[in-house]
Amino acid sequence: MEPTTSESGGALRRAIVVGGLVAGTLDITDAFVYSGLRGVSPVRVLRYIASGLLGPDALTAGLPVAALGLLLHFFIAYSIVTLYVLVSRKFTLLARHPLVCGPLYGVLAFLVMNRIVVPLSRVPPPSGPMPIVSLINQLLIHALGIGLTAALAARWLDRRRAATAGDASTFDATGAPVPTSR
Repeated sequence: MEPTTSESGGALRRAIVVGGLVAGTLDITDAFVYSGLRGVSPVRVLRYIASGLLGPDALTAGLPVAALGLLLHFFIAYSIVTLYVLVSRKFTLLARHPLVCGPLYGVLAFLVMNRIVVPLSRVPPPSGPMPIVSLINQLLIHALGIGLTAALAARWLDRRRAATAGDASTFDATGAPVPTSR
């Protein structure tokens, strides 16, 4: 039996909402912890994100600008997850091999953000090259926190669609479909 549009749409929305929330939360938590260990407050991190839209003046602005930074951060996280989930519907390899495809996608997201998006934004230019410790941290959070999360959301959706289509009726603890014995 084919899922109705509302059933498949609900699962698609759920995969994107949960995936975006988890990816965004992992990434911003990493940014807060990593920056906090270097004496930078969460508010400063969020104002830095907002500076991509508002320019250098955002770095000295108040809490409303920090809130804008948080909103922008989650908008980007949701965009990255949404793209992966939607593309995985056409190229099922992305959903079926999340442990490989997800981290690769996360590294690609890192490269796009740092080589295209940030340079085109209004973020103040860096004073020098990214320190190796920061680079490793960024690659890891993008690969595991963002890319893998997006891929697991796509995998969940793929397995959900397979189960709804009659390929399986229950799921194990990892979300894998389990055929029922009759």
